[in-house]
Amino acid sequence: MSSKKAKTKDEASSSRGGFGGESIVADCGLNRSTCGYCKSSSRSSISHGLWTESLTVNDYQALLDRGWRRSGCFLYKPEMEKTCCPSYTIRLKASDFVPSKEQQRVRRRLERFLDGELDAKPSEQTEEQDVSFSREVSVSVRKSLGAAKREQNNDVEPIMKDLSEQIDNAVQKCIQSGDLPCNIQIPKASVKKVISAKRKKLAEGSEELLYTSNIAFPIVAAIKHTQTSEKGKKNVEESRLSPEVVSEKLLSAMDKVGKFIDFSVKVCKGHINFLSATRVTSSDRNDEESLGTTTAKSSSNNLRGRKRKLEMHLKRSSFDPEEYELYKRYQLKVHNDKPESISETSYKKFLVDTPLIEVPPSRYDDQEKVPPCGFGSYHQQYRVDDRLIAVGVIDILPKCLSSKYLFWDPDFASLSIGKYSALQEIDWVKQNQAHCSTLEYYYLGYYIHSCNKMKYKAAYRPSELLCPLRYQWVPFEVAKPLLDKKPYSVLSNYTKVSRSSSSPQASETLGESTSEHEDMELGVTNDDDDDDDDDEMYNSDEDSDSSRNRSGITNILISFDGPRLRYKDIPRIKNRMVLKELESRLVNYQKVVGAELSERMVYELR
Repeated sequence: MSSKKAKTKDEASSSRGGFGGESIVADCGLNRSTCGYCKSSSRSSISHGLWTESLTVNDYQALLDRGWRRSGCFLYKPEMEKTCCPSYTIRLKASDFVPSKEQQRVRRRLERFLDGELDAKPSEQTEEQDVSFSREVSVSVRKSLGAAKREQNNDVEPIMKDLSEQIDNAVQKCIQSGDLPCNIQIPKASVKKVISAKRKKLAEGSEELLYTSNIAFPIVAAIKHTQTSEKGKKNVEESRLSPEVVSEKLLSAMDKVGKFIDFSVKVCKGHINFLSATRVTSSDRNDEESLGTTTAKSSSNNLRGRKRKLEMHLKRSSFDPEEYELYKRYQLKVHNDKPESISETSYKKFLVDTPLIEVPPSRYDDQEKVPPCGFGSYHQQYRVDDRLIAVGVIDILPKCLSSKYLFWDPDFASLSIGKYSALQEIDWVKQNQAHCSTLEYYYLGYYIHSCNKMKYKAAYRPSELLCPLRYQWVPFEVAKPLLDKKPYSVLSNYTKVSRSSSSPQASETLGESTSEHEDMELGVTNDDDDDDDDDEMYNSDEDSDSSRNRSGITNILISFDGPRLRYKDIPRIKNRMVLKELESRLVNYQKVVGAELSERMVYELR
């Protein structure tokens, strides 16, 4: 069975796992590899692995709720007590999500970009580098409202560039006319947006001050510097120039101001001020501040950049040359990968190949509702004016959208596409609950408290972490104090204590018998050359009396090159060494997947 070909319900041979199909897994045991999070030089990352080319969406949902993730067709689950960076599955209930001020600013920034008010800027070091699966990404830092406003004011709008050019033209006219000396080095003009707190200080009258330039001050400073260095050559007229006089000269030289029909231009205390031609009331001013200072939208229509169109296309996971080219650019420029380390084959294994059996939207009954796109593995494309700028690799399952990886165009680094795509995926879950009532959660991959690059995920609130021992969901606020003390913690221990002290409890408890419940970050791949079977694949302390082992694993479903048999039904193995090894493997397998899944999925002996 090829993982490169889509599998449908019609191709499935039985109806296990809810929507039909059959999950078949091969046990890879424990694997050791170098760690992409702490960058340890030793093979300190330890996980249990399964290989599968056929997996039902219900079974994968159940595996997620036991701490598993997938990289292509390779499933892995960290050995939490042994690995260097314990990785906790993190999720949030989409209907309960409350965006932070920073997340709201991400939305507004992209909206302003689409409206033509901002230009995207590439960056060598951006918060998005920490998203990658990597939807890989940056540490989310909460800022004060004042800092947020300062950040907004630093955004360069197209109109600010145009106003700066007009002032530069006026400076050149003053030099040509002799109003300013020609033997000085005059800096380029800079126009800045004026925050509300400073508007009354810089402007007189009732008009709304939007932008200002202090170019007159560096001009005067340059003139004085030149005069000081040229002793005995002072010009009387020039020596009397002040910022107030220079700003008046520049204003009179700006003969093209008439084209700014939505502005009036005035000087005040040496500043050149651009004011709205329309009076703004106090209520308008309050609205403006709460919505991200968007006054420029209504007052600069004539100079606003052209609007852009954002489109999102959800498609089944398949190889797309355009996506692959974007992936290469992303890995080279954002993660500084070496060109020889990137290949079409490794890309397919990581982000295209999938074992998930497709569930089409047209095939369901009253008990099994399916969203319009169906269930399975998908690539979510983000296009601006038909240019591919990002691809989100996701799995859509009966109870969640699971984010696997995001890669994006480095030219659009300033737009925080990683954070924006996460917000879009949360919205998608909310919208599709109408079609599938069980589809409630957004899974962000793994959360690693000891890795600063991964802590941004906790900014999506209210989130929950999966207890690695009891597989209960514990609110992040409850888990954080435990993780502050040590990287590995049995999170549900706090829940047990809280029952007697009236403290917050875990929101949901999962037993092995229930099916309830990156990379947005550094991706985990199955590197056959690096991840060798570990000598500790099966612990000796797991070995016990053979009859005792058989009593716990009797119903595990096993495949012998075709036929499926329960372990209790297979012929008795006479070789005691072979029997001991097989039962040790089955005991460990049942431990990591749980009793229910071990009896539902097919364990393939190779």
